[in-house]
Amino acid sequence: METPGSQTSLHRANLERVVRAVRRAGSLTQAEIARSTGLSAATVSNIVRELKDGGTVEVTPTSAGGRRARSVSLSGDAGLVVGVDFGHTHLRVAVGNLAHQVLAEEAEPLDVDASAAQGLDRAHELVGRLIDGTGMDRAKVAGVGLGVPGPIDVESGTLGSTSILPGWTGTNPAEELRARLGVPVAVDNDANLGALGELVWGSGRGVKDLAYIKVASGVGSGLVINGEIYRGPGGTAGEIGHITLDEAGPVCRCGNRGCLETFTAARYVLPLLESSHGTDLSMEKVVRMAREGDPGCRRVIADVGRHIGSGVANLCNLLNPSRVVLGGDLAESGELVLGPIRESVGRYAIPSAARQLSVLPGALGGRAEVLGALALALNEMGDSTLLDGTIGASVPAFT
Repeated sequence: METPGSQTSLHRANLERVVRAVRRAGSLTQAEIARSTGLSAATVSNIVRELKDGGTVEVTPTSAGGRRARSVSLSGDAGLVVGVDFGHTHLRVAVGNLAHQVLAEEAEPLDVDASAAQGLDRAHELVGRLIDGTGMDRAKVAGVGLGVPGPIDVESGTLGSTSILPGWTGTNPAEELRARLGVPVAVDNDANLGALGELVWGSGRGVKDLAYIKVASGVGSGLVINGEIYRGPGGTAGEIGHITLDEAGPVCRCGNRGCLETFTAARYVLPLLESSHGTDLSMEKVVRMAREGDPGCRRVIADVGRHIGSGVANLCNLLNPSRVVLGGDLAESGELVLGPIRESVGRYAIPSAARQLSVLPGALGGRAEVLGALALALNEMGDSTLLDGTIGASVPAFT
Protein backbone atom coordinates (compact mmCIF):
# COMPACT_ATOMS: atom_id res chain seq x y z
CA MET A 1 0.00 0.00 0.00
CA GLU A 2 1.34 3.41 -0.99
CA THR A 3 1.39 6.12 1.66
CA PRO A 4 1.81 9.83 0.96
CA GLY A 5 5.46 10.85 1.12
CA SER A 6 6.76 7.27 0.94
CA GLN A 7 9.48 6.21 -1.49
CA THR A 8 6.90 4.12 -3.34
CA SER A 9 4.51 7.03 -3.84
CA LEU A 10 7.39 9.34 -4.84
CA HIS A 11 8.57 6.80 -7.41
CA ARG A 12 5.05 6.48 -8.77
CA ALA A 13 4.74 10.25 -9.06
CA ASN A 14 8.04 10.44 -10.95
CA LEU A 15 6.90 7.70 -13.32
CA GLU A 16 3.74 9.67 -14.07
CA ARG A 17 5.70 12.90 -14.59
CA VAL A 18 7.89 11.25 -17.21
CA VAL A 19 4.95 9.57 -18.96
CA ARG A 20 3.01 12.87 -18.97
CA ALA A 21 5.92 14.79 -20.50
CA VAL A 22 6.40 12.22 -23.25
CA ARG A 23 2.67 11.86 -23.89
CA ARG A 24 2.21 15.59 -24.43
CA ALA A 25 5.30 16.10 -26.59
CA GLY A 26 5.10 12.90 -28.64
CA SER A 27 8.81 12.19 -28.27
CA LEU A 28 11.60 13.65 -26.14
CA THR A 29 15.23 12.90 -25.55
CA GLN A 30 16.17 11.91 -22.02
CA ALA A 31 17.86 15.29 -21.55
CA GLU A 32 14.64 17.05 -22.62
CA ILE A 33 12.64 14.92 -20.20
CA ALA A 34 14.99 15.93 -17.38
CA ARG A 35 14.59 19.63 -18.25
CA SER A 36 10.80 19.50 -18.55
CA THR A 37 10.21 17.45 -15.39
CA GLY A 38 12.98 18.84 -13.18
CA LEU A 39 14.21 15.30 -12.45
CA SER A 40 17.90 14.44 -12.48
CA ALA A 41 19.43 12.76 -15.52
CA ALA A 42 20.15 9.63 -13.49
CA THR A 43 16.54 9.42 -12.25
CA VAL A 44 15.19 9.88 -15.79
CA SER A 45 17.54 7.20 -17.13
CA ASN A 46 16.35 4.69 -14.52
CA ILE A 47 12.68 5.51 -15.08
CA VAL A 48 12.99 5.27 -18.87
CA ARG A 49 14.66 1.86 -18.49
CA GLU A 50 11.81 0.69 -16.25
CA LEU A 51 9.13 2.00 -18.62
CA LYS A 52 10.85 0.40 -21.59
CA ASP A 53 11.08 -2.97 -19.84
CA GLY A 54 7.38 -2.71 -19.04
CA GLY A 55 6.48 -1.96 -22.66
CA THR A 56 5.14 1.53 -21.96
CA VAL A 57 7.76 3.44 -23.97
CA GLU A 58 10.02 2.84 -26.95
CA VAL A 59 13.58 4.18 -27.12
CA THR A 60 15.31 4.87 -30.42
CA PRO A 61 18.74 6.35 -31.23
CA THR A 62 18.76 9.96 -32.40
CA SER A 63 20.96 13.05 -32.24
CA ALA A 64 20.60 16.36 -30.42
CA GLY A 65 22.97 19.27 -30.85
CA GLY A 66 25.33 17.07 -32.87
CA ARG A 67 25.57 14.49 -30.11
CA ARG A 68 24.14 11.03 -29.87
CA ALA A 69 20.95 10.82 -27.85
CA ARG A 70 18.00 8.55 -27.22
CA SER A 71 14.49 9.53 -28.21
CA VAL A 72 11.72 8.33 -25.93
CA SER A 73 8.12 7.93 -27.12
CA LEU A 74 5.12 6.02 -25.88
CA SER A 75 4.77 2.54 -27.31
CA GLY A 76 2.88 2.51 -30.60
CA ASP A 77 0.58 -0.27 -29.41
CA ALA A 78 -0.01 1.13 -25.90
CA GLY A 79 -3.32 2.65 -26.91
CA LEU A 80 -5.33 4.71 -29.38
CA VAL A 81 -6.91 8.15 -29.36
CA VAL A 82 -9.58 9.48 -31.70
CA GLY A 83 -10.22 12.99 -32.99
CA VAL A 84 -13.66 14.03 -34.30
CA ASP A 85 -14.20 17.42 -35.93
CA PHE A 86 -17.65 18.72 -36.87
CA GLY A 87 -17.94 21.67 -39.22
CA HIS A 88 -21.06 23.10 -40.82
CA THR A 89 -20.69 20.98 -43.94
CA HIS A 90 -18.22 18.26 -42.99
CA LEU A 91 -17.25 15.54 -40.56
CA ARG A 92 -13.58 14.64 -40.18
CA VAL A 93 -12.23 11.80 -38.03
CA ALA A 94 -8.65 10.80 -37.27
CA VAL A 95 -7.25 7.86 -35.30
CA GLY A 96 -3.78 8.06 -33.77
CA ASN A 97 -1.61 6.19 -31.32
CA LEU A 98 -0.03 7.52 -28.15
CA ALA A 99 3.24 8.15 -29.98
CA HIS A 100 1.53 11.00 -31.89
CA GLN A 101 1.33 9.00 -35.12
CA VAL A 102 -1.83 9.42 -37.21
CA LEU A 103 -2.89 5.94 -38.28
CA ALA A 104 -6.06 6.71 -40.22
CA GLU A 105 -8.00 9.79 -41.26
CA GLU A 106 -11.08 10.47 -43.33
CA ALA A 107 -13.38 13.39 -44.09
CA GLU A 108 -16.80 13.41 -45.68
CA PRO A 109 -19.38 16.05 -46.56
CA LEU A 110 -22.23 16.20 -44.09
CA ASP A 111 -25.06 18.63 -43.40
CA VAL A 112 -24.23 18.59 -39.70
CA ASP A 113 -27.03 20.94 -38.64
CA ALA A 114 -29.71 18.75 -40.18
CA SER A 115 -29.74 16.66 -37.01
CA ALA A 116 -27.37 16.45 -34.05
CA ALA A 117 -28.30 12.81 -33.54
CA GLN A 118 -27.67 12.02 -37.21
CA GLY A 119 -24.25 13.69 -37.13
CA LEU A 120 -23.21 11.87 -33.95
CA ASP A 121 -24.47 8.54 -35.33
CA ARG A 122 -22.39 9.10 -38.44
CA ALA A 123 -19.34 9.91 -36.34
CA HIS A 124 -19.86 6.67 -34.40
CA GLU A 125 -19.89 4.67 -37.62
CA LEU A 126 -16.86 6.41 -39.10
CA VAL A 127 -14.80 6.04 -35.92
CA GLY A 128 -15.51 2.32 -35.81
CA ARG A 129 -14.60 1.82 -39.44
CA LEU A 130 -11.33 3.71 -39.17
CA ILE A 131 -10.24 1.85 -36.03
CA ASP A 132 -11.05 -1.49 -37.63
CA GLY A 133 -8.95 -0.43 -40.61
CA THR A 134 -5.89 0.00 -38.39
CA GLY A 135 -6.11 -3.62 -37.30
CA MET A 136 -6.05 -2.63 -33.61
CA ASP A 137 -8.51 -3.69 -30.92
CA ARG A 138 -11.30 -1.20 -30.20
CA ALA A 139 -10.64 -1.79 -26.48
CA LYS A 140 -7.33 0.06 -26.97
CA VAL A 141 -9.13 3.41 -27.34
CA ALA A 142 -8.09 5.58 -24.39
CA GLY A 143 -10.21 8.61 -25.24
CA VAL A 144 -11.80 10.83 -27.87
CA GLY A 145 -11.38 14.53 -28.58
CA LEU A 146 -14.39 16.27 -30.12
CA GLY A 147 -14.45 19.63 -31.89
CA VAL A 148 -17.54 21.73 -32.58
CA PRO A 149 -17.78 25.23 -34.11
CA GLY A 150 -19.41 26.95 -31.20
CA PRO A 151 -18.92 27.96 -27.55
CA ILE A 152 -18.97 25.20 -24.92
CA ASP A 153 -20.28 26.04 -21.46
CA VAL A 154 -17.48 25.04 -19.08
CA GLU A 155 -19.79 23.99 -16.24
CA SER A 156 -22.54 22.13 -18.10
CA GLY A 157 -20.66 20.97 -21.21
CA THR A 158 -23.55 22.11 -23.41
CA LEU A 159 -23.14 23.88 -26.72
CA GLY A 160 -24.08 27.54 -26.53
CA SER A 161 -25.81 29.65 -29.14
CA THR A 162 -24.09 29.36 -32.49
CA SER A 163 -25.04 30.45 -35.99
CA ILE A 164 -23.00 27.56 -37.43
CA LEU A 165 -24.86 24.70 -35.70
CA PRO A 166 -28.12 26.24 -34.44
CA GLY A 167 -29.75 22.81 -34.26
CA TRP A 168 -27.17 21.71 -31.69
CA THR A 169 -27.73 24.56 -29.23
CA GLY A 170 -28.29 23.19 -25.73
CA THR A 171 -27.01 19.70 -26.51
CA ASN A 172 -24.15 18.07 -24.61
CA PRO A 173 -22.08 16.70 -27.51
CA ALA A 174 -19.45 15.02 -25.31
CA GLU A 175 -22.05 13.06 -23.35
CA GLU A 176 -23.95 12.17 -26.51
CA LEU A 177 -20.85 10.80 -28.21
CA ARG A 178 -19.64 9.05 -25.05
CA ALA A 179 -22.97 7.23 -24.84
CA ARG A 180 -22.42 5.94 -28.37
CA LEU A 181 -18.73 5.05 -28.09
CA GLY A 182 -18.50 3.97 -24.46
CA VAL A 183 -15.18 5.76 -23.93
CA PRO A 184 -14.25 9.14 -22.37
CA VAL A 185 -14.91 12.14 -24.65
CA ALA A 186 -13.46 15.64 -24.18
CA VAL A 187 -14.98 18.53 -26.17
CA ASP A 188 -13.79 21.99 -27.17
CA ASN A 189 -14.54 24.60 -29.81
CA ASP A 190 -12.86 24.49 -33.20
CA ALA A 191 -10.63 27.54 -32.67
CA ASN A 192 -9.09 26.11 -29.49
CA LEU A 193 -8.52 22.79 -31.21
CA GLY A 194 -6.96 24.53 -34.22
CA ALA A 195 -4.55 26.22 -31.82
CA LEU A 196 -3.76 22.91 -30.14
CA GLY A 197 -3.24 21.15 -33.46
CA GLU A 198 -0.83 23.80 -34.73
CA LEU A 199 0.95 23.83 -31.36
CA VAL A 200 1.61 20.09 -31.40
CA TRP A 201 1.96 19.30 -35.11
CA GLY A 202 2.15 22.54 -37.10
CA SER A 203 3.32 26.14 -37.20
CA GLY A 204 3.20 26.56 -33.42
CA ARG A 205 5.78 23.91 -32.61
CA GLY A 206 8.56 25.16 -30.37
CA VAL A 207 6.65 28.08 -28.80
CA LYS A 208 4.63 28.29 -25.59
CA ASP A 209 2.57 31.41 -26.27
CA LEU A 210 0.55 31.78 -29.46
CA ALA A 211 -2.79 32.79 -30.89
CA TYR A 212 -4.49 30.78 -33.63
CA ILE A 213 -6.93 32.83 -35.69
CA LYS A 214 -9.45 31.20 -37.99
CA VAL A 215 -11.47 33.28 -40.41
CA ALA A 216 -14.42 31.49 -41.99
CA SER A 217 -18.16 32.19 -41.63
CA GLY A 218 -17.14 33.76 -38.32
CA VAL A 219 -13.85 34.75 -36.72
CA GLY A 220 -12.45 32.77 -33.81
CA SER A 221 -9.22 32.60 -31.91
CA GLY A 222 -7.59 29.96 -29.76
CA LEU A 223 -5.10 31.21 -27.17
CA VAL A 224 -2.14 29.23 -25.86
CA ILE A 225 -0.45 30.60 -22.73
CA ASN A 226 2.58 28.81 -21.31
CA GLY A 227 1.87 25.77 -23.45
CA GLU A 228 -1.78 25.40 -22.36
CA ILE A 229 -5.04 26.39 -24.02
CA TYR A 230 -6.52 29.35 -22.14
CA ARG A 231 -10.32 29.18 -22.08
CA GLY A 232 -11.23 31.65 -19.35
CA PRO A 233 -13.70 30.92 -16.52
CA GLY A 234 -16.67 30.80 -18.88
CA GLY A 235 -14.90 29.14 -21.80
CA THR A 236 -15.21 32.17 -24.10
CA ALA A 237 -11.62 33.46 -24.11
CA GLY A 238 -10.31 34.29 -27.58
CA GLU A 239 -13.44 35.89 -29.09
CA ILE A 240 -11.28 38.22 -31.18
CA GLY A 241 -14.04 38.46 -33.78
CA HIS A 242 -15.98 40.74 -31.45
CA ILE A 243 -13.32 43.36 -30.87
CA THR A 244 -14.92 46.68 -31.91
CA LEU A 245 -13.28 48.36 -34.88
CA ASP A 246 -16.00 50.89 -35.72
CA GLU A 247 -18.85 51.80 -33.35
CA ALA A 248 -20.84 53.07 -36.33
CA GLY A 249 -20.11 49.99 -38.43
CA PRO A 250 -22.38 47.12 -39.52
CA VAL A 251 -24.50 45.36 -36.90
CA CYS A 252 -22.87 42.10 -35.84
CA ARG A 253 -24.69 38.87 -34.95
CA CYS A 254 -23.64 39.53 -31.32
CA GLY A 255 -25.76 42.72 -31.32
CA ASN A 256 -22.90 45.22 -31.36
CA ARG A 257 -21.74 47.36 -34.25
CA GLY A 258 -18.50 47.26 -36.16
CA CYS A 259 -17.00 44.07 -34.72
CA LEU A 260 -13.89 42.68 -36.41
CA GLU A 261 -16.04 39.84 -37.72
CA THR A 262 -18.21 42.25 -39.73
CA PHE A 263 -15.14 43.35 -41.72
CA THR A 264 -13.48 39.94 -42.19
CA ALA A 265 -15.89 36.97 -42.07
CA ALA A 266 -16.90 35.38 -45.35
CA ARG A 267 -20.59 36.30 -45.16
CA TYR A 268 -19.66 39.99 -44.93
CA VAL A 269 -16.73 39.96 -47.34
CA LEU A 270 -18.08 37.92 -50.27
CA PRO A 271 -20.97 40.33 -51.06
CA LEU A 272 -18.36 43.03 -51.76
CA LEU A 273 -17.35 41.11 -54.89
CA GLU A 274 -20.75 39.91 -56.11
CA SER A 275 -21.41 42.82 -58.48
CA SER A 276 -18.17 42.17 -60.39
CA HIS A 277 -17.61 38.44 -59.83
CA GLY A 278 -21.10 36.95 -59.51
CA THR A 279 -22.83 35.29 -56.59
CA ASP A 280 -21.17 31.87 -56.87
CA LEU A 281 -18.33 32.79 -54.57
CA SER A 282 -16.57 31.18 -51.64
CA MET A 283 -13.57 32.34 -49.69
CA GLU A 284 -11.60 29.47 -51.22
CA LYS A 285 -12.47 30.71 -54.71
CA VAL A 286 -11.63 34.32 -53.84
CA VAL A 287 -8.24 33.24 -52.51
CA ARG A 288 -7.55 31.25 -55.65
CA MET A 289 -8.44 34.19 -57.93
CA ALA A 290 -6.31 36.53 -55.82
CA ARG A 291 -3.31 34.23 -56.21
CA GLU A 292 -3.94 34.25 -59.95
CA GLY A 293 -3.76 38.07 -59.97
CA ASP A 294 -7.40 39.24 -59.84
CA PRO A 295 -7.14 42.86 -58.60
CA GLY A 296 -10.53 42.99 -56.87
CA CYS A 297 -9.91 39.80 -54.91
CA ARG A 298 -6.40 40.92 -53.99
CA ARG A 299 -7.74 44.24 -52.69
CA VAL A 300 -10.44 42.60 -50.59
CA ILE A 301 -7.97 40.12 -49.07
CA ALA A 302 -5.52 42.93 -48.28
CA ASP A 303 -8.29 44.90 -46.55
CA VAL A 304 -9.27 41.83 -44.56
CA GLY A 305 -5.63 41.37 -43.56
CA ARG A 306 -5.36 44.94 -42.29
CA HIS A 307 -8.49 44.51 -40.19
CA ILE A 308 -7.23 41.22 -38.76
CA GLY A 309 -3.94 42.95 -38.02
CA SER A 310 -5.78 45.52 -35.89
CA GLY A 311 -7.21 42.70 -33.79
CA VAL A 312 -3.82 41.00 -33.59
CA ALA A 313 -2.28 44.27 -32.41
CA ASN A 314 -4.76 44.31 -29.52
CA LEU A 315 -3.74 40.75 -28.65
CA CYS A 316 -0.08 41.79 -28.74
CA ASN A 317 -0.69 44.68 -26.38
CA LEU A 318 -2.67 42.54 -23.93
CA LEU A 319 -0.98 39.11 -24.05
CA ASN A 320 2.31 39.60 -25.91
CA PRO A 321 2.27 36.23 -27.74
CA SER A 322 5.40 35.17 -29.60
CA ARG A 323 3.48 33.79 -32.58
CA VAL A 324 0.19 34.22 -34.41
CA VAL A 325 -0.94 31.42 -36.70
CA LEU A 326 -3.60 32.13 -39.33
CA GLY A 327 -5.87 29.22 -40.23
CA GLY A 328 -8.81 28.63 -42.53
CA ASP A 329 -9.03 29.20 -46.30
CA LEU A 330 -7.66 32.72 -45.95
CA ALA A 331 -4.26 31.39 -44.89
CA GLU A 332 -3.82 29.93 -48.38
CA SER A 333 -3.41 33.45 -49.77
CA GLY A 334 0.01 33.65 -48.11
CA GLU A 335 1.68 37.04 -48.15
CA LEU A 336 -1.35 38.65 -49.78
CA VAL A 337 -2.96 38.57 -46.33
CA LEU A 338 0.04 38.07 -44.01
CA GLY A 339 1.77 41.22 -45.26
CA PRO A 340 -1.17 43.52 -44.42
CA ILE A 341 -1.58 41.79 -41.03
CA ARG A 342 2.05 42.54 -40.18
CA GLU A 343 1.63 46.11 -41.46
CA SER A 344 -1.27 46.76 -39.05
CA VAL A 345 0.54 45.07 -36.17
CA GLY A 346 3.53 47.30 -36.78
CA ARG A 347 1.30 50.36 -36.78
CA TYR A 348 -0.94 49.65 -33.79
CA ALA A 349 0.96 47.31 -31.46
CA ILE A 350 3.47 48.33 -28.82
CA PRO A 351 6.84 48.25 -30.67
CA SER A 352 8.47 45.78 -28.27
CA ALA A 353 5.52 43.37 -28.64
CA ALA A 354 5.45 43.75 -32.43
CA ARG A 355 9.19 43.00 -32.71
CA GLN A 356 8.81 39.74 -30.82
CA LEU A 357 5.84 38.52 -32.86
CA SER A 358 5.97 36.22 -35.87
CA VAL A 359 2.87 35.83 -38.06
CA LEU A 360 2.69 32.56 -39.97
CA PRO A 361 0.15 30.63 -42.02
CA GLY A 362 -1.12 27.42 -40.49
CA ALA A 363 0.76 24.30 -41.60
CA LEU A 364 -2.15 21.90 -41.23
CA GLY A 365 -4.87 23.50 -43.35
CA GLY A 366 -8.27 21.89 -42.85
CA ARG A 367 -6.73 19.18 -40.65
CA ALA A 368 -5.81 21.55 -37.81
CA GLU A 369 -9.02 21.00 -35.83
CA VAL A 370 -9.13 17.21 -36.06
CA LEU A 371 -5.45 16.93 -35.12
CA GLY A 372 -6.15 19.31 -32.27
CA ALA A 373 -8.93 16.95 -31.20
CA LEU A 374 -6.36 14.12 -31.13
CA ALA A 375 -4.08 16.30 -29.01
CA LEU A 376 -6.99 17.09 -26.67
CA ALA A 377 -7.64 13.39 -26.16
CA LEU A 378 -3.95 12.83 -25.45
CA ASN A 379 -3.89 15.70 -22.96
CA GLU A 380 -6.99 14.56 -21.09
CA MET A 381 -6.14 10.88 -20.62
CA GLY A 382 -4.78 9.76 -17.26
CA ASP A 383 -1.20 8.55 -16.95
CA SER A 384 -2.20 5.82 -14.46
CA THR A 385 -4.05 3.98 -17.22
CA LEU A 386 -0.79 3.65 -19.12
CA LEU A 387 1.26 2.56 -16.15
CA ASP A 388 -1.34 0.07 -14.94
CA GLY A 389 -2.32 -1.20 -18.39
CA THR A 390 -5.97 -0.35 -17.75
CA ILE A 391 -6.83 1.40 -21.02
CA GLY A 392 -10.34 0.35 -21.96
CA ALA A 393 -10.96 -1.23 -18.55
CA SER A 394 -12.88 1.61 -16.87
CA VAL A 395 -15.71 1.64 -19.40
CA PRO A 396 -16.82 -0.92 -21.99
CA ALA A 397 -15.33 -0.44 -25.45
CA PHE A 398 -17.85 0.67 -28.01
CA THR A 399 -19.33 -1.80 -30.48
